[in-house]
Amino acid sequence: MWNLSPLNTSPHSFHPSLHKGKALREKEKGDWKKLTLEEKKQLYRASFCQTFVEMDAPTGEWKTVTGCTLFFISVALWVFMGMKLFVYPKELPPTFSEERQQAQMQRMIDISVNPVEGFASHWDYEKNDWKK
Repeated sequence: MWNLSPLNTSPHSFHPSLHKGKALREKEKGDWKKLTLEEKKQLYRASFCQTFVEMDAPTGEWKTVTGCTLFFISVALWVFMGMKLFVYPKELPPTFSEERQQAQMQRMIDISVNPVEGFASHWDYEKNDWKK
């Protein structure tokens, strides 16, 4: 019965100790049938602080989690849009064109880039065509 201890006397605490604790403690030692319903409730509160209904009640924490998640998603989207607008170039570099990619691929074949199991291993140098 930690809540009946004299250390927990602050009226601002969640469950302040019972101020009538000594008299109620004496009654508690006797026959419980003589206790009123209100006294039984006070003893229960002093021992356990919460009922099962209060303990199992939803806390509403999901609202905070959902709100924070949506907030950070929106911040990430704003950062992405800002980067796209102010940092990334408006047009793609010339190396993204089809001709430049073909030239780069031919250069990689010419210098035999990774001939064992990589890019050049799929090229047949005798027929000048891709292996089938």
